[in-house]
Amino acid sequence: MSEWKKKRFWGDASVTRGEDGFSVALDGRAIRTPGKSPLTVPTAALAQGIANEWQAQVDVIVPETMPLTRAANSAIDKVVPQRSAIVDMLVEYGDTDLLCYRADGPDSLVQEQAQNWEPHLEWAEQHLRAPLLRIVGLVPHPQPVTSLSVLREATEALDPFTLTAFHDFVTLPGSLVLGFALLEGRIDPDEAVRLSELDALWQERFWGADDEAVENRARKATALGHAYHFLKLTRERTV
Repeated sequence: MSEWKKKRFWGDASVTRGEDGFSVALDGRAIRTPGKSPLTVPTAALAQGIANEWQAQVDVIVPETMPLTRAANSAIDKVVPQRSAIVDMLVEYGDTDLLCYRADGPDSLVQEQAQNWEPHLEWAEQHLRAPLLRIVGLVPHPQPVTSLSVLREATEALDPFTLTAFHDFVTLPGSLVLGFALLEGRIDPDEAVRLSELDALWQERFWGADDEAVENRARKATALGHAYHFLKLTRERTV
C-alpha cells in the first residue's frame, strides 16, 4: 500500500498580523502547529518565509521542503515547554566541547587543530568570558564551573525561536563554542561544518573520502544552513 499523504487544500497562503506577532493563514484560516497551538512568529519576514513554503506546495504537502515551518513548530511545541531541559542539554556540550579535545599526534593534525580551533576558544574566553581547558586525548575532563555558568546564562537569555536555531548550531557541530560563533555571526554554516569535521577532512587527505561521510557532511551543512536562515528571518524586524 502507498503511504497516505496530505494533499494541498488551499489556494492562497498569506501573512496576518496580530497582538502577539505574525501568523500565516491558508485561505484566511490561521495555521496551527501539530500541537494545536497558534503558529505565531515574532517577525513578518519569518511569517512570509513560512507562507512561501506553503504556497510552494503543489499536489501534496512535503514537510522536508518546509524547514522554516518545521523550525517554528519546534519552537512553539517543543522548545517553549521543554526550555529548561534543552538549556541543560546544550550546556553539557560546553563541558565536552569538540574544540577542547586535541589529538596527541601526528604533529600535522595537532598543528591543524590548534590553528583552526584555538582562535575560537580564545574568542570564547575574551568575548563570552568563558575560558575552557584544552585536553589531549579523549578522556573527559570537567570544565571550569564558572565558565559553564557563564555559558548557561548566555543560553538561558535566548528567546524560544533563537534557541531553536541555536540547538542545531550546537548539536550538529558538537560544540557549544561553535554554536555561539554561529549565533554571533563569527562564522557561517560552511565554516562550522569544516571546523567540526577537521579530523575527518585531515584523514581524507591521506586515505581518500568515504562516500557516506561526504553525504553526512552535506546533510549537516544543509541542516545548519536552514537553521541559519531561520535565525536570520527571526531577527529581521521592520520598524
